[in-house]
Amino acid sequence: MAKYIILDTETTGTGETDRIIQLGYIVLGRPGEAVEVHNAFCSSEVEISLGAMETHHITPDMIEDKPQCINIEAYKRLVELNSDENYMIIHNAPFDLGMLEKEGFKNQMQLIDTLRCAKHLYGEQEFHRLQYLRYALELYKEEAVEAQKLGVVIKAHDAIGDVLILKLFMSALTKRAKELHPNENPMLKLVELTKQPVYMNKPLRFGKNKGKTIEELVLADRGYIDWMRKNMDLDEDMQYTIKRAMGEL
Repeated sequence: MAKYIILDTETTGTGETDRIIQLGYIVLGRPGEAVEVHNAFCSSEVEISLGAMETHHITPDMIEDKPQCINIEAYKRLVELNSDENYMIIHNAPFDLGMLEKEGFKNQMQLIDTLRCAKHLYGEQEFHRLQYLRYALELYKEEAVEAQKLGVVIKAHDAIGDVLILKLFMSALTKRAKELHPNENPMLKLVELTKQPVYMNKPLRFGKNKGKTIEELVLADRGYIDWMRKNMDLDEDMQYTIKRAMGEL
């Protein structure tokens, strides 16, 4: 029977050379089956940036004597679970999977990126960050009970704390998928939505064209769109939005 791995990492930073220093995930199986909880720190030859420390509060002394990521039991168990019958559930999957690939892990599981799915299914929300959704959907009201069941402590931007919140959000996301797509299997629908880029035509929050949509810019200032493409690190959804608005798709 399929298992569901809800995962998060904390890292030395967000750059190309940065590495994992905390791996946290839970494994859900059939109803009534015990939940696996994995949460481990690991060492890295890459120094933790001050910006990363500010976010997750992991300091060099906390990982000084820890094994490298590939040698911790949590990583080894993840490798065992890595088959296409299981589901990998991550918020902003490209980042965490990119970090795991640096450790030699190439995901074979069916992938659900809850960030991408949130953009599809909760398009009315202003933001889709996990901590924002935690409060927008009032998930925090259920946290204490869930944390007690799993025996974990909730801390923002801590791998296992974020996993707990993600577990609650996944329940809300599944319910939403059932409501909007009642004739489809919700898990398979979330896998499908993960593969589909999102048309992000909300007003921009930056630059001289703040408040305008991409569609408006196509008509009024194509030069700015060219500038965005050349100078900004646009995610897949924004690239798709621009191509669609430009009539390139």
